[in-house]
Amino acid sequence: MLPLRLILSLMLVTLVAYTGAVISRHGLDLLAVFFGDLAKVGWAGQFNLDFMCLLALSALWVAWRHRYSPGGLVLALMAFLLGTLFLSIYLLTESVRARGDVRALLLGPRVHDR
Repeated sequence: MLPLRLILSLMLVTLVAYTGAVISRHGLDLLAVFFGDLAKVGWAGQFNLDFMCLLALSALWVAWRHRYSPGGLVLALMAFLLGTLFLSIYLLTESVRARGDVRALLLGPRVHDR
């Protein structure tokens, strides 16, 4: 579990630093750029569409893991909108709660209730 936590921590720190640099240079106009690239039907748009599908999959997993509870749906929305920023913190937190049990990490806290 330690290697996973180290990778997640590295991703989080790197992403926060990189995002800060982008915001300082280009502002917060992410959505216009994101959807503008999609509208151009080029490689940047293809990457954005692929990324958006991955965001949707991570959101579905988070919602499923929480059995589509209201709190789970809020977390899923955060997973979709915040991407790795959210998911790295979420997985770090849940890996501690799972106490190293990968099955509990992947399937949710009530895995033993089934």
